[in-house]
Amino acid sequence: LTHSLTHSSSTEQTVMSSTSTASTSPRPVVAVIDFGGQYAHLIVNRVRRLGVYAELFHTSVTAAELAAHHVVGIILSGGGGSVSGDEKMRDAHGLVGQVLSLQLPTLGICFGMQALASALGGRVCSMVCKEYGPTELHLLSCGAAGVAGVAGDQMPAHCVVGRLASENRDASHFSVYMSHGDSVAELPPDFVATASTEMCPVASFCHQSKHIFGVQFHPEVTHTEHGNEILKNFLSYCEASEWSMKTYLDELSTQIKHQVGDRSVFMLVSGGVDSTVAFALLDKILGADKVYGLLVDTGLMRMNETDLVKKSLDAIEFDNLHVEDASALFLERLHEVYEPEAKRKIIGDLFLEVKKNVSERMHLEDANWLLGQGTIYPDTIESGGTAHSSTIKTHHNRVDAITEMIRQGRVVEPLKELYKDEVRELGVLLGLPKALIIRHPFPGPGLGIRLLCAEKASLPDDMDQTLKDTLSVLPKSLNHITGRVVPVQSVGVQGDDRTYRHSLCLYTSSLKDLLVGEKSEIFWNTIPRFANASPEINRVVLCVSHEEPPAEFTFKPSYVTKERANLLRQVDQIVNQQMATFDLYEKIWQFPVAMAPFGLEGGECVILRPVASKEAMTAAPYRLPIAFLQETVQQLLKLDQIDMVVYDLTSKPPGTIEWE
Repeated sequence: LTHSLTHSSSTEQTVMSSTSTASTSPRPVVAVIDFGGQYAHLIVNRVRRLGVYAELFHTSVTAAELAAHHVVGIILSGGGGSVSGDEKMRDAHGLVGQVLSLQLPTLGICFGMQALASALGGRVCSMVCKEYGPTELHLLSCGAAGVAGVAGDQMPAHCVVGRLASENRDASHFSVYMSHGDSVAELPPDFVATASTEMCPVASFCHQSKHIFGVQFHPEVTHTEHGNEILKNFLSYCEASEWSMKTYLDELSTQIKHQVGDRSVFMLVSGGVDSTVAFALLDKILGADKVYGLLVDTGLMRMNETDLVKKSLDAIEFDNLHVEDASALFLERLHEVYEPEAKRKIIGDLFLEVKKNVSERMHLEDANWLLGQGTIYPDTIESGGTAHSSTIKTHHNRVDAITEMIRQGRVVEPLKELYKDEVRELGVLLGLPKALIIRHPFPGPGLGIRLLCAEKASLPDDMDQTLKDTLSVLPKSLNHITGRVVPVQSVGVQGDDRTYRHSLCLYTSSLKDLLVGEKSEIFWNTIPRFANASPEINRVVLCVSHEEPPAEFTFKPSYVTKERANLLRQVDQIVNQQMATFDLYEKIWQFPVAMAPFGLEGGECVILRPVASKEAMTAAPYRLPIAFLQETVQQLLKLDQIDMVVYDLTSKPPGTIEWE
C-alpha cells in the first residue's frame, strides 16, 4: 500500500507525501510498473484480491530500488503511449533492461508486452484495425505459422496463458478485453506466440524457458474470461506474501491518525457509497467530535435524494451531518456552459466555495481543518492523476484548487487507493447497513453530467463514409438493421486515452428477436466491432422507442437548467421504480440515465445506460429484459418533452460509463 502511494508518479509523490511513508516491512512484494495505463492500479487491486501483496512503482524505479523493496515478481502495465512512435515512452527499453537484470518472473500487459518485445529485439507496429473491448482469443497449441520467429515452436509448459488449456478443457478460446492500436509483428529470439485474435496474430507470448510472459489483452479486468487464472498462474512463480482488507484497514487507521494529528476534518458527503463509507471510516478512526459532515444540495440530486441521505445517516446515529442548500448558486454558474470538462470543473470549484462559505459562517479556522473526500482510485485515474495517464474526465474532487490543497497536505482521502468493490467490502467491515452499501454509484456532479449539453449539432465531416464503415460490420443475418449518427458527442476511453466522439444509433423492426431471440448472440458479439470500424465512433446505442430512423434528428441548443434537471429527475425516478418492479436493482451494478438535446419532434432523448461491473475501470452493458424496456419506454414517452429513448450497448472501453 505505502509504495503504491509514493511511487505512482512525481505528481502523486508530492500529493501523497503527507499520508504515506516508506515501507519497512521485509515481506515479499509483486511490483507493478506504471506505464500510465488506465488499469495500472487495477492490476495491483487484482493481485491483492488474489491474496498477494502488490505495490505500484513509477517507471523511474531502478533495479537496485526494486531489489531493496524485496520484489519477487514484476508486472509491466499498459499505457497510452506507442512503442513504435512515441519518443517519451522509448525509455521503456532502459526500464525493461533494469527489470530483466533481476531475473525475476515478469509479465508484460498490453503496452508492457510491446515494451518487452521491442526491447528484446522484436518488432512492434501500428495496426490498421484497432481493437477495443471484448475480443475472441484463441490459444495456440504451437507457434503460429506466418508470424516471424515462431513457426513450428512448441508452446512451453510453463506458459501462463497456455496452462489454461491443460487446466481447463473449455479454455481453448474465450473472450478477453482489448484496448490497443499497436501490436507485436515479430517476436524476439527464443519467444513463442501462445494466443491470437482475428486482428492480432500475437495476442500473447512467452520465453521458451524463462518466466517472461506478455499478453496484449487485459487479464486484470473482470470482463476478461479466465483473467484471474492467468494472473494466478503468473503469481505461482513468485514467492509472494498475503494481503487482505483487514490489513488495509489497520494500516489506514495509523496513516489517517498520523496525517490528521490535532486537526479536524470537514467531510464533503454526496450520499453515494464512497463518501458515505469515507465519512463512516473517519468517524470511526477520529471520533464524531473531529469530523464535520457537509451534504451540499446542488439542485442536481436525484428525486428526494437529500432527505433520503440525511434520514439514512441519522438512523445509524451520524448526527454530525449538516445540509446546505446551494442549488440556486450551482444552476446560476452552469448557465450557458456546454463543454463537459468545463461543467465538471465548475461543479468541483463550487463545492469548495460552498465549503468555504459554511466554514466562515461557523468561524472555523482553515489551519485547524482538513478537507475530507470520498475519492476512489478510478477518479484519480480518469482525471490523469498518475504518471503518463491521460485525462479521460476531470472528477469534481480533482479540480485544480483541490489538487493544490492536496499538494499542501490539506486533504484526507481514505479511499483513494481502493476500487468500488473494495469500498463496499470496507463498508461491511465498518458495520454500515446493506441499504447504504449496495446503492448504485452516483457521480458527485450529479445530474449535471447526465444532462448532455451542446450549443450546436455535431456530426462527422463525412457522414456517409462513417455510416458505411460502421454498418459494414453487420453479418448478413442482421442486414435488416439500419443506423444514424446522433448529433451530440460523448466521452470515451480508447487505447488508454480520452476520446470525444459520436454515437451510432441502431434501428430494428424486431427488437425482441434482436436482443433475446436466436440471433441475439450474433448481435451482442457484433457490437464491439462498430467502434473498431470507424475513428468517428466510440459508442453504440439501440433505439427502443421507434423502429425506423428519422430522415434527420431535431436538435436544440441546451445547457443545465432547473427545468431540464426536474425533467431528468422524473425520468430517473421512473427507471428506478421499474428496476424495483422487475427486481433488477441488485443485479445491475450501475444504471445511469442521461438526457440529450436531440429527438424526433424537438424534444429530448433519454439514454438508458445499465452496466455490469465491479470496479468501474471496465464495464459491460447489462442485458435488460424486453418487458422492462417496453414498459419503461411506454412510461417515459408520456412525459412532455421526451420523444425518443435509446439503450446504450457500449462496453467500457471504448465508452465511459457516464456520457460526460
